[in-house]
Amino acid sequence: MRILVVDDDSSARDRLRHLLAEFDGDHALAGEAADGWEAISCCRSQPIDLVLLDTRMPGMSGTEIARRLAQLDAPPAIILMAADEPSTLNLTGNPGVGCLPKPVQRERLEEELARISRHLIQAAIPVVGVETPVASYPGRRRQISACCRGQVCRVPVRDILFLRADQKYVTVRYPGGELLVDESLRTFEQEFGDLFVRIHRNALVARERLAGLEEIGQGRFQARLSDCDERLSVSRRHVADIRRCLRERGL
Repeated sequence: MRILVVDDDSSARDRLRHLLAEFDGDHALAGEAADGWEAISCCRSQPIDLVLLDTRMPGMSGTEIARRLAQLDAPPAIILMAADEPSTLNLTGNPGVGCLPKPVQRERLEEELARISRHLIQAAIPVVGVETPVASYPGRRRQISACCRGQVCRVPVRDILFLRADQKYVTVRYPGGELLVDESLRTFEQEFGDLFVRIHRNALVARERLAGLEEIGQGRFQARLSDCDERLSVSRRHVADIRRCLRERGL
């Protein structure tokens, strides 16, 4: 569970950061924001599962931020933090929204994290008979978008062959062509680590597309991918991982 802390008070953010570090469990602090626009931008640029959100913020109020976050393609769960229970946002019947009084107490925060975690797990259960390997993870993108020749191009994640970093951009290769996106390879690895495997410091390949590993001499290796004529270099440190991945797929 990737958590974003949103509060204009730096000391309040520090306290929440320290509290989260004390808890056991499958969660991580994904970032911090001091206002609403920064929070929204953060949730758009990376997968965020939960936002700890102060209701009294400069400019855009916490409840307005919550409404805008709820309109995102992959809306995060939200825990509102307020000196009193917020009355302007209807929390009834929404298991993805909670509230904590400020100052936030350790026990209450731990309870809310556990409740939100259960909600996210239940929401992630795929429908029987429907193939949704990407959408089954809360907050994760189904497709990668970028501007191409004056229009927005979209590539379903399941169609991606490999991702290769080149300076500040990443090339997204798919059977019909390629897309250039202004993201880091590390961002993709964090978001889709179960779908892609690293073969080199500058490349990730789709696990389901791996077709073989070839030694080309002097301890150098290349990866073969299905539906792709290009051979990709595999660094020595990742050879064992690729072999393990191929064994798991029966290749």
